[in-house]
Amino acid sequence: MELLSSPNFHSHVEELMKLHHVPGLAIAIVKDGVIASTGYGMASLNPPAPCTADTLFDIASSSKSLTAASVGLLVNDDEKYPDVQYEATMSSLLPDDFVMSDDGYTKAVTVEDILSHRSGMAPHDNSYLSPRAAYPDDARSVTRNLRNLPVCAPIRTKYVYCNIMFTVATYLVEKKSGMSFSDFLHRHFFQPLGMHDTNLQPECARTKGLGDRIATGYSWNREAAEYREFQSPDCPEAQGAGSIITSVNDYIKWVQAMMNHEGPISPELYKGLVKSRILQNPDAIDLRPLSSPTACALGWEIFYYRGYMVVNHDGEVSGFGSCHFFLPELKFGGVIFANSTDGGTVATILARELIDEALKIPAVERPNWNEIESQYSLDNGEETLEELMQQLCPGITEPQPQMIPLSTYLGEYWNPGYHSLTVIVKNDKLFIDATDRSFGFSLVFQHVHDQTKYIVHLSDFLEGGDILFKAEFRLEKNKAVKLGLHIEAELEELIWFDRVEGHFTDK
Repeated sequence: MELLSSPNFHSHVEELMKLHHVPGLAIAIVKDGVIASTGYGMASLNPPAPCTADTLFDIASSSKSLTAASVGLLVNDDEKYPDVQYEATMSSLLPDDFVMSDDGYTKAVTVEDILSHRSGMAPHDNSYLSPRAAYPDDARSVTRNLRNLPVCAPIRTKYVYCNIMFTVATYLVEKKSGMSFSDFLHRHFFQPLGMHDTNLQPECARTKGLGDRIATGYSWNREAAEYREFQSPDCPEAQGAGSIITSVNDYIKWVQAMMNHEGPISPELYKGLVKSRILQNPDAIDLRPLSSPTACALGWEIFYYRGYMVVNHDGEVSGFGSCHFFLPELKFGGVIFANSTDGGTVATILARELIDEALKIPAVERPNWNEIESQYSLDNGEETLEELMQQLCPGITEPQPQMIPLSTYLGEYWNPGYHSLTVIVKNDKLFIDATDRSFGFSLVFQHVHDQTKYIVHLSDFLEGGDILFKAEFRLEKNKAVKLGLHIEAELEELIWFDRVEGHFTDK
């Protein structure tokens, strides 16, 4: 426990933060019931504010463990909720609401399927609408939109990370308990565990007077060599998948409760949550040193390191990175939060180093986790412009000029699962403003071939950046009538939008 107060460790953390462009970071660890915590760097650069163990962060997908535990409480309460079981089908629990695009999936997908990313549903993260939209999504509308979204794999055959299904899980909690998901979390977890500064959504924290403790989010612009800063937005349409605002001093209480089966966590509930359901990497490719393949449990991930079970989950959203973990055999766990998009890499590095420390591994036998995790973070799997051009038009080496007037393509396009997108002209390019999405973005089209095939440049509305994918228009009588976007990487096919007249909504 004295490690956190060591000058050498403090210098090491600050060196990692500088290397990976992380302004602020906080750590809490627990060993045999004793908690230690500290903060490093800055929660805000302008105005300057130090990062402490009480600084509040958006922990993104590190929230999922609480979502699964919420469902687990229903499962273990046979008196009030006898029908809610891990093996129960979602369509039997949410009739009419839980309908997938294939009837076989509707009839077969279970509670444990949606909580372990094995439902066969593609992520479709760009489909749901934020409070910035004219008709924002909520847990119910996200659930009901499943019927309009194509699946990408047979049920239980492939691990496909799907945020949407965790929001669906919160709708199940709300329907069965009669409480909002926020109130459910407060009643069953935050209040009993003394997590008094933890809330669902930033606005809830601000309403309680905690706004000055919320860290500013940052992303590093490598070309300009400067930070881009922003505040974490409210995302009620993605509740359960993320959006818990908390500190390491608060969240370590949740880790300790899980590890020790305390408070709302009974041994039976714990057993259900940490049971492995599907391997993430069944081919065991590119494993970390001395580590097993990772299995997905319910809101947690399980792997073995040097023979010890590690229960963990990380989180990443624009401006924030996090992880939380514990080793049940050692009664040792930790929580690490950072206010940078690259902070998740540093959190993972430090988690691995802390585990080596807890295991008392000699320094000469410890892997260079900074080198290992830095390499993994660089391998993002994104396709290059040249690769995409070859997929669109084999043999082409240069994009061809745009010959047809851009007015040919302008207008509103509609897909029942992805809603409305409007093509306009901006800076002499076809352009779509989709900042109304939960993961807001804009699209710029670059013509490649045949006046119909394009490469699209996606820029995140908070972080910027340039992600490329394929697009295609279909023309009839000198007018675009369809737009296809390869906006979901887990699908081979494009998502097709029909050109429409007037305004549509399925709310």
